[in-house]
Amino acid sequence: MKSFIEELYYGNIDPQNSGFEDDEGVQRTMRTIRENEDFLADTLTGEEKKRFLDFADAWSAFNGEATLDGFVTGFRLGAGFMLDAFVTLKASSTDYQKDEI
Repeated sequence: MKSFIEELYYGNIDPQNSGFEDDEGVQRTMRTIRENEDFLADTLTGEEKKRFLDFADAWSAFNGEATLDGFVTGFRLGAGFMLDAFVTLKASSTDYQKDEI
């Protein structure tokens, strides 16, 4: 049996597949974003269109970076829980109410 890390490495675990594709509210929001972006891209001209497309690209890049940061932060938080649970000995295994052993 492969370890969790091996499963992640071989692509058997996909952290990007968050499962919100089936969420009706998310789909409605995505549709609204797409329709408005298409409308503005088709309607605006010249400098206004360029600025809007620059804005949309910058927002997309920012959103990607923010999503990555959230993923890394969550991964580190999970690793911290694992470290505390299995490595750090701050409480007795027989008395979980104690602060120190």
